[in-house]
Amino acid sequence: MIKYLQTHPWKIIEEGFKRKHQRSSESIFSIGNGRFGQRANHEEKYSGSTLMGSYVAGVYYPDKTRVAWWKNGYPEYFAKVLNSTNWIGIRVFVDGEELDMGTVNITHFRRELDMKEGVLRRSFVAEMHASLIGNRDGGEAKQIKVEVERFCSMADDETAAIRYAVTPLNFTGTITFKAYLDGDVRNHDSNYEEKFWENVMEESSTGEGYVVTRTRKTELDVAVGMKLSARLNGKKFSPTFLSSSQHFYSENSFEKEVRQGETIGLEKFVSVVSSLNNKKDELLSVCKRATNRAFNLGMEKMLDAQKKKWEEIWNRADIVIEGDDQAQQGIRFAIFHLNQTYTGTDARLNIGPKGFTGEKYGGSTYWDTEAYCLPFYMGTKPQHIARQLLIYRYHHLEKAMENAQKLGFTGGAALYPMVTMNGEECHNEWEITFEEIHRNGAIAYAIFNYVNYTNDKKYLAEFGLDVLLGITRFWAQRVSWSDDKKMFVMLGVTGPNEYENNVNNNWYTSYIAQWCMKYCMEAMEWVRSNDPVAYQLKVKKYNFDEKQETERWKNIISHIYLGTKEDSNILIQQDGFFDKELLPASSLSDDERPINQHWSWDRILRSCFIKQADVLQGLYFFESDFSKEIIKENFDFYEPMTVHESSLSPCVHSILAALLGYEEKAYELYMSTARLDLDDYNHEAHEGLHITSMAGTWMSIVQGMGGMRCPTATLHDVPSPANPKGKGDDGLVFSPMLPKHWKSYSFKVLFREKIYYVQVNSGGVTIDIT
Repeated sequence: MIKYLQTHPWKIIEEGFKRKHQRSSESIFSIGNGRFGQRANHEEKYSGSTLMGSYVAGVYYPDKTRVAWWKNGYPEYFAKVLNSTNWIGIRVFVDGEELDMGTVNITHFRRELDMKEGVLRRSFVAEMHASLIGNRDGGEAKQIKVEVERFCSMADDETAAIRYAVTPLNFTGTITFKAYLDGDVRNHDSNYEEKFWENVMEESSTGEGYVVTRTRKTELDVAVGMKLSARLNGKKFSPTFLSSSQHFYSENSFEKEVRQGETIGLEKFVSVVSSLNNKKDELLSVCKRATNRAFNLGMEKMLDAQKKKWEEIWNRADIVIEGDDQAQQGIRFAIFHLNQTYTGTDARLNIGPKGFTGEKYGGSTYWDTEAYCLPFYMGTKPQHIARQLLIYRYHHLEKAMENAQKLGFTGGAALYPMVTMNGEECHNEWEITFEEIHRNGAIAYAIFNYVNYTNDKKYLAEFGLDVLLGITRFWAQRVSWSDDKKMFVMLGVTGPNEYENNVNNNWYTSYIAQWCMKYCMEAMEWVRSNDPVAYQLKVKKYNFDEKQETERWKNIISHIYLGTKEDSNILIQQDGFFDKELLPASSLSDDERPINQHWSWDRILRSCFIKQADVLQGLYFFESDFSKEIIKENFDFYEPMTVHESSLSPCVHSILAALLGYEEKAYELYMSTARLDLDDYNHEAHEGLHITSMAGTWMSIVQGMGGMRCPTATLHDVPSPANPKGKGDDGLVFSPMLPKHWKSYSFKVLFREKIYYVQVNSGGVTIDIT
């Protein structure tokens, strides 16, 4: 755990410049608007360790796979989210000496991310090395005060703005600004140190400039523009801008003599647009219009629009915790980043594990979206936003079938990728790419979760059944018949616990495969009964032999092997698990944690230690299938062996702990997920934030502490043991607990066009429905 940030309910604050934590701060203080985002790099020169990062949604490069040896079926590339044109750059000179945050003496430093307004602010005092008052040996160093604020507009997602101000504190001198756009950038994670961009054009004119670049191979264009204005002591003036441009680069500069105590300011209005949403031959014109739109609106009106947009977001999504500012800061940090990462305006976009905060994991789509993020967007956004996340996978169905075909599956079987940008698998670690197939189940579960929550059953006839059919066909071919067990088995898989590879009969994988087949048949029956025309079209389109295929599915459902420890309710994580030496994670010394940074992979694989919820992931998804006694016995057995070294781990365990009444454990694990990046639990914040696990932070409160459940009804409202009436009460159910660390908490949840406002305090629970 690394704690250097201040606790505040609405802000992330860094007091004093921590150079050794600069890369982590660049991640934590990142900003975005769903279309593009920017790490919290300094505008001015910084010669220290940094990861410059400016990212544009949907723009990627298929970086050639690099592995020690090739295996048949490996993807030929790994899709990289691209570090794009640096639009924040502002070089600053004091009487000819450049301000370099990596070398000058910095005092009174404060960096602040205002989550309520979506604005990043920074201020500091710099003592220049070469510039001495009077230029005498031993003279006093010239001091400047710098104040900066910037934001990516949520109100106009093609624009951003920066206000940069310099005040000479103890001298009168010449301040020079050089504002620039630089498209000559490279990715830190490039496999072969190559650059991913080609130059298209650049131009500069008085007070403005533009750079257009194009990705190699994918040929996606990005245009970035800037337009500048200047202020002296808050009043606009017209400096003499000197403009220049060269390959990949556009710059405008001006200088002015500034008296001691006066403040010289530069306002930089920016646009970032891509050919993903515009025709290439019109891209520059679109960029210029957006840049002028921001410039003409001006900083104050842009800020007002930004504040109003964030006010709308917080009014629906905020969670208020009284009595525990660290818990409060953590949940708002999660809600903030989720909203600026994905807005749901484009079905081609998804939620990368690092969002706009770093390059690790390629910035592509993982099963995290379906398993963790979907509930957040269902509960805080209009219904079509969550629907977009499902449609994204429908659009990739053909690619999922191609992925399965490459691995030898036939007849329309679909294997969704572990990592993707366009539906094609681009992950190249064999134990993940070929074996972590439970991702297919998460995508099917998301369809169920969405339909059950929203009651949008029409989705099944439009898109959902197509996906379920492809996934179910995959499972039907992936199992094997065991003459020894006289059952169907699932061989050679990796479950959610990635500290176990190439195992047989992972309980979670087998259970979700069985469930997928059941749900597919249920969905099939609903579509056939309610939209027979759509059903027949799908039968024809996918060459579906209902009788033959469903008979096999039913046979697998009835005979799939699911291991249970003899004389107990323990669901066996996989074959051979009980051959291990079973030790609690508490037996590990602190200098061995996290074990993935200290142990060999061989040692990890032979140990009992669990990276994240595996069996317990299944009990979380399918809680209504199991008694509380079974859930308790398995939680008590598996959680103590879990090292929680996946960002996706604490939230599931926190929810189950709350269900079981383990208040302190639920709170402890909530804090682990809420402050994972803020306190850098796993020493990896410098690589980017864990955006998708932030949705788990939201779930830990709403589903965990708040005990929210959506009654599970079958598509045909048939009574079942978990649902004896055959359907829910058309409303949500809550069973809250109040951690002793909190005085109260409250949240809002959108459910079927109604807003549930839940308030919990020592006096009880209040639920208002509007």
